[in-house]
Amino acid sequence: MGRWQPDAQVRLQEAALALYGERGYEETTVAEIAERAGLTKRTFFRYFTDKREVLFRGSELLEQQMVAAIEAAPASASALGLIGAALDAAAIRFEEVREFAGPRHRIIASSHELQERELIKAASLAAAMAGALRARGLGDTTAALAARTGTTIMHVAFEQWVEDPDQTPFQRIARDVLAQLREIASTG
Repeated sequence: MGRWQPDAQVRLQEAALALYGERGYEETTVAEIAERAGLTKRTFFRYFTDKREVLFRGSELLEQQMVAAIEAAPASASALGLIGAALDAAAIRFEEVREFAGPRHRIIASSHELQERELIKAASLAAAMAGALRARGLGDTTAALAARTGTTIMHVAFEQWVEDPDQTPFQRIARDVLAQLREIASTG
C-alpha cells in the first residue's frame, strides 16, 4: 500500500493487532507495525504515542460517553440505575468495535505490561464516573463504591461478551451482570 492512501490509523491498528497476534506484543516493534501497514515510523507516531496506545486509543471517548450517560440520566435514578445508564453507553461503543475487542482482549491478557495499563485506564474511568456521581448529589463513599462497582461489572460483562460464541449484545450481558449484583446485594 502506498503511503498516500487513506485510513492510516486503521491500517496501523490492523497491522499491530495482526503482529501482536503472530509474534506477541513484546516482540513486535513500531517499525514492524509501520512496515506492515505500508507506512513509516513517523506516521505511526502521528497517531499513537507508543505501541500500547494502539490497543487503548478510544478509551477517553468511552469514558466521556459513560460520564455523559450518568449526567443525562433521570433525576430519580438510583446509584445502580446511574451505573446501568453508563453501561448502556459502553454497550454502544463496544458494539462499534466488536471485531477489534476480542483480539485486543486476548493480547492484553498475554502481557503484564498491558494488564497494568488496563488497570490504569479502569482507575481513570472509575474516578471520572465517581466525579459525575458526586455531581449528581451522591456522597463520596457512595459515588466511589458505585463507580468502582460499575467498572467491575463492565469488565466481567466484557469478558463474557468477547468470549460469547452467540455474540450476545454487550448491553444484554451487562444488564444481566448488574441484575446478578442486585440479587447478591439484596440477599446479603
